[in-house]
Amino acid sequence: MDINNIKNVAQLKASGYKARSIKEELRDNLIKQLGNGINPFPQIIGFDDTVIPDMERAILSRHNILLLGLRGQAKTRIARLLVNLLDEYIPVLGGCELNDDPLNPISRKAKDILKEKGDEAPIIWLHRDSRYVEKLATPDVSIADLIGDVDPIKAAALKLPYSDERVIHYGLVPHAHRSIFVINELPDLQARIQVSLFNILQEGDLQIRGFKLRLPLDVQFVFTANPEDYTNRGSIITPLKDRIESQILTHYPKTIDIAKKITAQEAIIKPGQEVISTPPAMDELIEMIAFEARKSELIDEKSGVSARLSISARELLMSTAERRMLINNEDSTTTRITDLWGIVPAITGKVELVYEGEQEGPYGVAMDLFNKSISQLFLQFFPKPDEYSKGEENDPYGVIRAWFSGGHSVDLHNDSSDVDFSAMLNKVSGLDHFLDGFNIVEDYRSFFKELVIFGLAEYEVLNKNVLEKKLSFNDPFAGMFDNLN
Repeated sequence: MDINNIKNVAQLKASGYKARSIKEELRDNLIKQLGNGINPFPQIIGFDDTVIPDMERAILSRHNILLLGLRGQAKTRIARLLVNLLDEYIPVLGGCELNDDPLNPISRKAKDILKEKGDEAPIIWLHRDSRYVEKLATPDVSIADLIGDVDPIKAAALKLPYSDERVIHYGLVPHAHRSIFVINELPDLQARIQVSLFNILQEGDLQIRGFKLRLPLDVQFVFTANPEDYTNRGSIITPLKDRIESQILTHYPKTIDIAKKITAQEAIIKPGQEVISTPPAMDELIEMIAFEARKSELIDEKSGVSARLSISARELLMSTAERRMLINNEDSTTTRITDLWGIVPAITGKVELVYEGEQEGPYGVAMDLFNKSISQLFLQFFPKPDEYSKGEENDPYGVIRAWFSGGHSVDLHNDSSDVDFSAMLNKVSGLDHFLDGFNIVEDYRSFFKELVIFGLAEYEVLNKNVLEKKLSFNDPFAGMFDNLN
């Protein structure tokens, strides 16, 4: 259909156009995409066997949808991608307020235009991007905002009585006729406002201020919400939930690999940061921190830990390395474990602490997550130190232990240059020989030296002191004597 040649109702009728409801439109286009092997939800990672099939079944069933899950689980992203299942353009009667179908008008204004101009009534073509309406539910949202109300200014300007339908100011839902309408955080909507949606969901019409008005709206509703047992601000009333045909549960990434793909897709690498390399193990460490946070006893499990934590942490990690590189006038650098201290703001702003966590403090909780994650990553590459006794002949850490026992220490400064940082790690006797026994990528050898030092501290082989702008590692007994002195 060449839309450039269709400019009035007569030409639209001659083209063979047939009106469809938006739910039929979504269904038909989904069937085509599935038949052609096209993914209707690109950029959604980790939901291939769970949420996406549920969404497809709901669309095929012509259902309104409730996406229920904790924050940062791509609920709004999924809702916005539904636009891709709409026709690229649909015809709308020109001069109308409610996206009226030229062959099936619902508003008084549209019917008057057709009565006056007949087949010469003008047609405009509405792009699918203009057929998406999104509203964040807040306690101050009113029925007038969503549904509409009598407009006294319009009544005065048109010299019409309040009983005339033309004095109505339509809200967001009528303006979403033939469109997708999304309400985010549905529980935040007051109960009496939720009640106003009953008729639209069940019968497809609405009532305004007692008007004898039947407006058969054609809307695809998508609601998002956190679980009711988490939010203290309200809940979805049972009759409304009963009218939403499909409730789909979202979830966090189930594996580290899926989480890494999401972070790589979403994290923004700024111009100038391309010269910063990151060991794959560091990417894994960032995701481990988020996974640790989701099971930490110090963090409120019901509030969730958003995927945005990993994304923000990845961006801050790159910026921390970039800042260090600029301070030292270097042309390139590699991210380090000590750079993790730069991502603390990404954690403290995205977790809700329980009482015990409040006692520890946000910074203490972040340090606890770092320590546990580093300990896990260490064991992925190296044997557990406490399986070997000090002085044992086959202890792979024996030379390293002996070096630190001799009174030596390592000071890792947050902002030291790559040359100084490597020189400090190279001081540790036995560290290079130890790494030779493992399949370590040479480009990231300095990172793994650092990981060995941190890992030995987590297993109390070494003592770790957090000082201003640096971390100091030494033998535990040496550290004890230093403290006594």
